[in-house]
Amino acid sequence: QVLLVESGGGLAQAGGSTRLSCAASGRTFWNNALGWFRQAPGKEREFVAAINWSGGVTKYADSVKGRFTISRDRAKSTVLLEMNSLKPEDTAVYYCAARFEGVSSTRQDDYAYWGQGTQVTVSS
Repeated sequence: QVLLVESGGGLAQAGGSTRLSCAASGRTFWNNALGWFRQAPGKEREFVAAINWSGGVTKYADSVKGRFTISRDRAKSTVLLEMNSLKPEDTAVYYCAARFEGVSSTRQDDYAYWGQGTQVTVSS
């Protein structure tokens, strides 16, 4: 069984930082693209950041560009999301996801595996 398990997040203050981590079990994601998505209360789930198989290509939503950084440790099949200069509008449940392919994507439908999500709440 393939599992993606997110950790980190919790409560943070506006202007502060936090870090999310996602670890894979059941298989490795050595050659797979990985991504982060989020869903705020009452809103659709949206793309946040993605990284390709090698870690050399990253994509970001405009709303987080310059504030969030996605990275991966291929050997450990983990993906990180460093979140800086947090805003209250960053409050959401954050999900990590994995593709079959190695090319990163901003589209949710391109991802085959999903974690359960972790809550990030940013207070003003």
